Amino acid sequence: MGRPTIDDIARAAGVSKGAVSFALNGRPGVSEQTRRRILQVAEEMNWRPHSAARVLGGARVGAAGLVLARPARTIGVEPFFAQLLSGLQAEFSRCATALQLLVVEDTAAEIEVYRRWASEHRVDGFVLVDLQVRDPRIAVLEELGMPTVVLGGPGRHGSLPSVWADDREAMLSIVEYLAALGHRRIAHLAGLPAFQHTQRRIRALRDAARRLGLSEAVSVPTDFSDAEGASATRALLARRERPTAIVYDSDVMAVAGLGVATEMGVRVPRDLSVVSFDDSVLARIVHPPLTALSRDTFALGEQVARALLGLLDDPASAADLKTPTPRLTVRESTGSAFPRT
Repeated sequence: MGRPTIDDIARAAGVSKGAVSFALNGRPGVSEQTRRRILQVAEEMNWRPHSAARVLGGARVGAAGLVLARPARTIGVEPFFAQLLSGLQAEFSRCATALQLLVVEDTAAEIEVYRRWASEHRVDGFVLVDLQVRDPRIAVLEELGMPTVVLGGPGRHGSLPSVWADDREAMLSIVEYLAALGHRRIAHLAGLPAFQHTQRRIRALRDAARRLGLSEAVSVPTDFSDAEGASATRALLARRERPTAIVYDSDVMAVAGLGVATEMGVRVPRDLSVVSFDDSVLARIVHPPLTALSRDTFALGEQVARALLGLLDDPASAADLKTPTPRLTVRESTGSAFPRT
């Protein structure tokens, strides 16, 4: 049997199509007895309103859009995104809202999806992640007039509201901790250089190096993958003056780097201290367990979803929300910098 229509319900209930429309939309014009009969028939026929018709009537479609321009293979092994998506969907589900996710190859493809989904009324609003330096997506989303919440900041996201944590402050807490342990050669395996949060972390390390008197502070861009994390670590540890501490922008890269250090006979933390910018179960089950910046990524996803739902209910509620800075959790992968022998 095909999708039931208002005509089908009217025939089954023995009433006019107008009566069915009044009953299904909660409008006056039919008796309560007739309304109950129509609603019962509609329930028995498993009738649901057509999304296009609801949109034309000004109703929501009950979906939020998230488009990720990252390699699908990288996202598949990244605990951060797994927790973020779980938090988003958990909060959306409480309001019967679906999370529509699409992974694309690049920013141009991402922008095309925004335009298509907006024109087709596929979603009520968007969640924007991976805020870029001079981000071309901001102007497009402002032009489309779609309710959008940005995960990232501060600033540089136009008129769109954001939920953000201070990446600079977080990186400074790591570098200051390592400097207090005596480390003067610190390397940073960064993420994609186009991302705003990557640039904030790189600048924080560079600024701290001057203030703390570090002899070397280098940032190496990567794609966040375990393969690039391992390759960059191998290159750093093969140098004659290798770093005594490495900060990784993801726990996947940190675990890969830990494996490379073991392979090369570099002892952690005796010869090398390792810190991860993310703290998932991966950071806690390896040996030694990793010192990492801890935050509740699931709760972060819930906060972003709540911000978008609030924006849908009241566009005037748009505001930036600063979340707590991730805190440094010290474990066994960091220690004092000992002189080389």
